[in-house]
Amino acid sequence: MEELIAKIEGNLSRVILGKPEAIRFLVVAILSGGHVLLEDVPGVGKTTMAKALAKTISGTFKRVQFTPDLLPSDILGTSIFNPEKKSFHFRPGPVFGNILLADEINRASPRTQSSLLEAMSEQQVTLDGKRHDLPRPFLVIATQNPIEYHGTYPLPEAQLDRFMLQLSLGYPQAHEEVTMLFDQKIKHPLEDLEPKLTTEDLSGMQEQVKRVEVSQEVARYIVDLVAATRTHEKIKMGVSPRGSQSLYRAAQAAGYINGRDFVLPDDAKTFAVPILAHRIVLETKAKFGGVSKADVIDELVNTVPVPA
Repeated sequence: MEELIAKIEGNLSRVILGKPEAIRFLVVAILSGGHVLLEDVPGVGKTTMAKALAKTISGTFKRVQFTPDLLPSDILGTSIFNPEKKSFHFRPGPVFGNILLADEINRASPRTQSSLLEAMSEQQVTLDGKRHDLPRPFLVIATQNPIEYHGTYPLPEAQLDRFMLQLSLGYPQAHEEVTMLFDQKIKHPLEDLEPKLTTEDLSGMQEQVKRVEVSQEVARYIVDLVAATRTHEKIKMGVSPRGSQSLYRAAQAAGYINGRDFVLPDDAKTFAVPILAHRIVLETKAKFGGVSKADVIDELVNTVPVPA
């Protein structure tokens, strides 16, 4: 198992240089069955990361460029009339893949954004009164530019809450960028990337993650962390129970990756910021006073007692 995890992370690190923490967080998300929001400037490898993950797990990769005129049917699919058979048949949209890259998700209208809610929560799509199950595993990797806000629609809290964690890749170090230039001199390393497991293997690993033991003390610590966001003076809206579940699952995946069949409090602490920060809404005074969501969650992590 540990060897297989190393192969997955090694494959991803071939195309995403110098970002071991981001790669580890992505692996934890997919082992937990969670979705990822990548908020970063253009050109740092967000799309490449999604493509590399799909290749690594032998999964199907679908990409949708979100624009203001994008319709829900462009994502979910639609019913097409067949004049010969005089009946409608369903044509699946790009959501029917293992890895869906929702590129610049905040450029689409709220109506189009909301079309993903059912898919992300229940791994199914309901159209014309019929339920269509999505392939397993299913992961949405959405991207957005944190700098450019012209012509964008901020993601509502209900949409943000569907993402298990939020990541930022950041710029590479100078020596890593030099290596990147030479690696792509002839062709992109992504072209030579080989699968390291099948989607069936990944589904089996996801089931094993669910069996990782979480003690009552660690579970209570997770709940205490989340509950602290609901009473903090700088937070207007705290984290929902979905946040508790996400932190619980991520802690299980962290234990699994580290070769344990149980969870430590540090597993939960490690993922507190990427899982909880994007779910809170700051008070107006704190928001315009330069306080970041990550700083507030860090403060809670340092104040909530850790079980022995």
